[in-house]
Amino acid sequence: MRVEVGLPSQLTSYSDGASRVWADGATVAEVFDDLDRQFPGLKFRVIDEQGRIRRHMRVFIGRDAARDVAAAVPPGQPVLIFGALSGG
Repeated sequence: MRVEVGLPSQLTSYSDGASRVWADGATVAEVFDDLDRQFPGLKFRVIDEQGRIRRHMRVFIGRDAARDVAAAVPPGQPVLIFGALSGG
C-alpha cells in the first residue's frame, strides 16, 4: 500500500529537500524500510537499533500517535514524522 509521508525539516536533507514523499507499507516498520531503501540513512534518524521510535521523534498515523513500529497504517492515512521539542 502506498502512503504519503510528511518529513520534518531536519530530515529533508535525506530526501533531496522534499517535505512530502511516498512510501509502501502496511505498518510503520514497512513504511520506514521503504523510506530507507529510497533515502538511505533516514530510517536510522527515527528508528533506533532496537527497532523502536527514538525518544526525540514522534510518528503519527493520521492524527494518532504511533507508539510502536508494528502499528498498522490504514489505507488513505498519511504518516507524519516530527522532531519532539524540548527545552527548559
